[in-house]
Amino acid sequence: MNEIEKNIQEIRAKLPENIRLVCVSKFHSADSIMQAYNAGERDFGESRAQELCTKAQNLPSDIRWHFIGPLQSNKIKQIAPLIYLIQSIESEKMLSQINFCAEKIGRKISVLLEVHIAEEKQKHGFLKSEILDFFTQKKWQKFPFIEICGLMGIATYTTDNEKIMQEFHVIKTLFDELKTVFPNSNFNTLSIGMSDDFPLAIEQNSTMIRVGSRIFGSRN
Repeated sequence: MNEIEKNIQEIRAKLPENIRLVCVSKFHSADSIMQAYNAGERDFGESRAQELCTKAQNLPSDIRWHFIGPLQSNKIKQIAPLIYLIQSIESEKMLSQINFCAEKIGRKISVLLEVHIAEEKQKHGFLKSEILDFFTQKKWQKFPFIEICGLMGIATYTTDNEKIMQEFHVIKTLFDELKTVFPNSNFNTLSIGMSDDFPLAIEQNSTMIRVGSRIFGSRN
């Protein structure tokens, strides 16, 4: 068993069955991805459009590609035919641009709305008030070629577990509230938790974690 397979096995042992693992493969080689693929993984996360496109062309077609970083508007059309889920939607403007590209290629694109829960200002995402307004005002109806599947959040980078837990609790509470007002059975994904904090996310009923360094090691 190689190191990547061993790491995946260790993480899997800690995960409830209902949590999906996304292997954050950004900046890692196709060979590393194939090691994870051969260990049974199918969900991989990228943060650069060109890197995702190149890997998608050269790796198995049943890989589910997740876009997890800031997305430039001029890159949307590149990933639109390939993407399984865009997790980093931070504005209505971006939704409009994705909807336009999705309509042009004749497919619905699944997304998560990123909520700004962290202390750092440089983190991206909707404010909680903006998210509530988006759903209560039914603004999602303007985007018929987009499937809104849930929320994503990134906690503050800190060793203070109590703070991380509080931030995860904020987005979990918001997620539960939105499920009561958004009539879509596919709104079922809460993507919180990464390499350093996913055990805390599990405690807040995360349904998806994004793990990179604990699988692949340090970036190339």
